[in-house]
Amino acid sequence: MDLSGVAQWVGSRRAGHSLPQHLYLSPDAFDFDLAAIFGTSWLLAGFTAEVKQPGDYLSFMVGRWPVIVVRGRDGVLRAFHNSCRHRGSILCKPGAGHAPRLTCPYHRWSYGLDGRLLAAGRMPDDFDKTDYGLKPVHLETIAGAIFVSLAQVPPDISILRRDLTPLLEPHNLERAKVAHKSVLVEYANWKLVVENGRECYHCASGHPELARTFPVGATQYFDLEAAAARLFTERMEAIGLPAGPVGEDWWQAVRFALNDGNVAMTTSGQFAVKKLMVEAGGGDAGSLRWAVEPNNFCHSTSDYTFAFNAMPVSPGETHVVSTWLVHEDAVEGVDYDIDELTHLWTQTNLQDKVFAEDNQVGVWSPGYTPGPYSPTAESLTLRFVDWYCARASEYLARVPV
Repeated sequence: MDLSGVAQWVGSRRAGHSLPQHLYLSPDAFDFDLAAIFGTSWLLAGFTAEVKQPGDYLSFMVGRWPVIVVRGRDGVLRAFHNSCRHRGSILCKPGAGHAPRLTCPYHRWSYGLDGRLLAAGRMPDDFDKTDYGLKPVHLETIAGAIFVSLAQVPPDISILRRDLTPLLEPHNLERAKVAHKSVLVEYANWKLVVENGRECYHCASGHPELARTFPVGATQYFDLEAAAARLFTERMEAIGLPAGPVGEDWWQAVRFALNDGNVAMTTSGQFAVKKLMVEAGGGDAGSLRWAVEPNNFCHSTSDYTFAFNAMPVSPGETHVVSTWLVHEDAVEGVDYDIDELTHLWTQTNLQDKVFAEDNQVGVWSPGYTPGPYSPTAESLTLRFVDWYCARASEYLARVPV
């Protein structure tokens, strides 16, 4: 990885503009992003609803790095590098599952759910199993959301915990279940995928289904018409639902009103799930949008939570992992229909796939030069790119170039 090139590209970025071409295209920039961004940040790994019982696990890739989250026999959630201490094979392929212990499929080394090495056949008498437990990854849970960090010393998460919890806790994610999960392959750099997901400049024409319920004309950070916004905030406070906004430079959360006449983010604007996660106000509670850099956003409404994770695969490939959570007591086919529940965000994701891939092709052009962001329509995209450059610069200052 040529850090001198990356340093030059980051340093040449013009304020208020998109990134220099090589930061979207270069293999060196991709390797840098894994180390400097994904290797140092808190990442939304999933939800406690996905690992409820002892032995439940969630296996996923962060770029080239396999990680596993598992519920121990003691009920504690732990995260580990998904790499056998023998010769490095992954223990569990990506996905969710259940196992009484974690056993390497290669040479059958077996680990407890707490990461201890339990068995390693045909090793010498002086082999000490206590030296070969799985290597841990930092893990924190906040109101039913699971965050992991691969950093040796992860960023301070205390303000995120303090300020997000009151907004997210009423959505009862601890009492949720996964209704549906999908993976969409997008042939675009992860930053282009995230930039697209951080703005609605394109939404009025690009997302007709979303535009029915979502205030696509909002400026800045969901700055809606002042009087209407004030009335919404007062109504939320009256039913015990904080609205925010809260956040730091690497995360933000706010509850906002949906378009008039709509109570849910669905194609009909009405609830897709009869068993609500939030009963307050009859479920007419807008949407809580919460997003964590570098690669995530979520919408928690009264009937479901939708989570979007853009996982980097290569300089020109990103996997968009989408998760829909509903009340644990909701019955498919009775309380909700999968197609109705997932249609809005599935269509939005497919539309965004085209935008991101077209963006990637255009960035390859020798005619590409970074263009200016709209300070109103693309404020969150600008915020993301500013955060990315600041974090990149901090990393470059710590390592030899």
